[in-house]
Order: sequence, then C-alpha cells, then structure tokens
Amino acid sequence: MTLASRRIVLSNLAALGAAVSIGALLGACATPGQAPLQLPVQGVYYPPAGDWARVDPARLGIDPVRLREAVAFAQAHETEREKDFSDQRKTFGEPLGSLPSKRAATNGLVIYKGYVVAEFGDTHFVDPTYSVAKSMLSTVAAIAVRDGKIADLDQPVGQAIKDGGYASPHNASITWKHHLQQESEWEGSLWGKNADFVGHDAFGAGERKPRALLAPGTHFEYNDTRINRLSLSLLRLFDKPVPDVFQDEVMDPIGASHQWKWVPYTNSYVDLHGKPVASVSGGTRWGGGMWIDSWDMARFGLLWQRGGVWNGRQILPVSYVKAATTPSEHGPDYGYLFWLNTKGKNLPGLPSTAFAALGAGDNDIVISPENELVVVWRWHAHAVNTAEFSKRVIAALPK
Repeated sequence: MTLASRRIVLSNLAALGAAVSIGALLGACATPGQAPLQLPVQGVYYPPAGDWARVDPARLGIDPVRLREAVAFAQAHETEREKDFSDQRKTFGEPLGSLPSKRAATNGLVIYKGYVVAEFGDTHFVDPTYSVAKSMLSTVAAIAVRDGKIADLDQPVGQAIKDGGYASPHNASITWKHHLQQESEWEGSLWGKNADFVGHDAFGAGERKPRALLAPGTHFEYNDTRINRLSLSLLRLFDKPVPDVFQDEVMDPIGASHQWKWVPYTNSYVDLHGKPVASVSGGTRWGGGMWIDSWDMARFGLLWQRGGVWNGRQILPVSYVKAATTPSEHGPDYGYLFWLNTKGKNLPGLPSTAFAALGAGDNDIVISPENELVVVWRWHAHAVNTAEFSKRVIAALPK
C-alpha cells in the first residue's frame, strides 16, 4: 500500500470514528501473503472473494481474555471420531460413497459483525461436513422459490416431479415443505437405502425399529433417505445438478472458494438428457456429501446471519428465511433443515433467535443474528453441545 493510500484509509477511519486498529486493517487478509483488505467506507462489511479482514477483538469492544478462554475451551474438546474414518461403517452402515483418508483436528472461526475475531486449528482443511449439507439443500430450495420454480411450498412435489417417486397414493400428498421439515414420511428406497431405516448392515448404529408409516406432514423423523429424495427432486426441478445451482446462485455470489465439492455416491446417477448426472446427498452418513473448509462454511453462515443478503443483493427471499427459521409443527424445534432455538433447548444459553446447521462429527455452524455472530466449530466432542463454545463467545461480546 502506498503512503497516499494509507493516508486515505486513515482519513476514512477518522471520519467514521471506526473502532478497528490500523495494524489490523493494513495486515488483514484470509491467507498470509495476500494483499491487505481495506474496510468499507460505509455500510456493513462483507468479505470479498479471497480475503477476510481480521480485526483485533478489543477494537470491537470484545473482551480478549474471555474470547481466548472460549477458544481454549473449543480446542480442548476434540471429537472422539476416528481420524481415518474407520468407524464410519459401524456408526452409519454400509457406505455408498467415498471418504477422505483422514480428517482435520478440531478447528473453527468466530465471525463478529462480519469480521474474523478468532481462528484456531487448520481452518483450510477440506473435510466432510455431514448434515450441514441439509441446510445447504434448504438454501437450494430457497433459490427455487426465489426463481419461481416452486410457486408454493405447500404444493405436492409430485405435481412437478414425474419420475415415479411420488406416484403412490401415499407419496402423492408429500409437499416441498414436508421434505424441508423432515415430515414427509416418503416411502421407498433410493440408492440402495430404504426409507424405513431398518437393518443393522444398512444403517449401523443409526438403525431404527420397524414402525407404522404415518401420513405425510404428521410426524418428524430425521431421515437421510428422504432428504436424498428431496435432493433428487431439486435436480429434476432445476434440470441441472444441485451443486451447479449451489455454486452459481449461492457460493460464487458470496465469494466462496472453489475448494469445496459435493461428492455423490458411486450409484447415485440419473439420466439427464442422455447424460449421466450425479444426484448428491444431504449428508455423509453413507460417504460422499459436502466436503468443505471452515472459511466457506463461515461465508454460508454469514449469508444466513444477514437474512439472505450479500453486499446489497437479496440472494435468498426474505419470506423463505423467515419460514426456514420458524419451528415446524412436529419437529424438535426444527425449521427448513435448520435446528432452531425458540424453546432454548437445542442451543442452551443462546438467544431464542439463534439457529444452526449441524453435522455429525461434530461439524457445526451456529448463527446468532441478534449478536451479529457466526461460529464455525468442527470436529468437536459430541458430548459437548455446540452452544457451549458460542455461549462463551457471546459472554465476551460488548454488552
């Protein structure tokens, strides 16, 4: 940066009364060696592609001691999941897709008012994020609503999707909302996994006992086969691969990297205009899934924390964001493939407006619009609620 440029930045900061240290400003970037990132002259900060401003927490009114203690807590509670994924079959059953040879250690980011105020571990490691992919599927559905491909979430999916998956009398009444709230009770098999989740070989420790099938919209069940059916239906609806929609309409506009990849099962391919196209999953229960680093997870979280807005552009419909963070009738404080906290139970100690994308492992994004906060915490101990880290971070924020 030239001397003249530095004087301009100093002048802008003085005019705004900004509370960011000049040292943090001039040295802030997501990766060492990149050009320093200047804060905007006015408005809300959004990190541009390839950069993310790190700010001295104290300059934003954050108690640095409490924040360090919160990070130390997170670092001290790593998952017991095997680093080579050798426990995958025992936990989830017969795999259908690939897995990495190893995972990262626990790592994470704290984003406050859009700025990076804390980071620990290898945040650039691309790892499966398990059921966080469900919240990403919800975001693809939001794009379908925005673009008029879904006129009404209460419409039966079978009105638009004619591939036989909704032909039975039972499945014919399933709506897009039923899928998004995990209340579809979709009946059938997909990619070799039955929606009944019965059988240890197929489902591992996640198997369930047989039960009577209920009417769509009357019962919540966390069920990856049914979510995978939603993903296939979205592929049919857009007439293009779901990862392409996610990249073009969400990740590229928010400046995400191109390091993430949505890995399909080896058998989850369908014919699309004479070409084999992969239908991706809503998790990594049976391998595959969304493989991504913490930085791209944080951008995704910031988009939702800001109500679907990115740098002046309304990427996600306001009405969809509101509905997605409203509890379903039968779920355990659950929205459109997001975990909510309206009852204060899923994220104890956090505001009732907080919500989260949660994945096994544990790989989590906690979003608190009330606190202007996004917390990514990956590979932490399952016995520790993801809210414990965020609660300690919030205790460090200015009152």
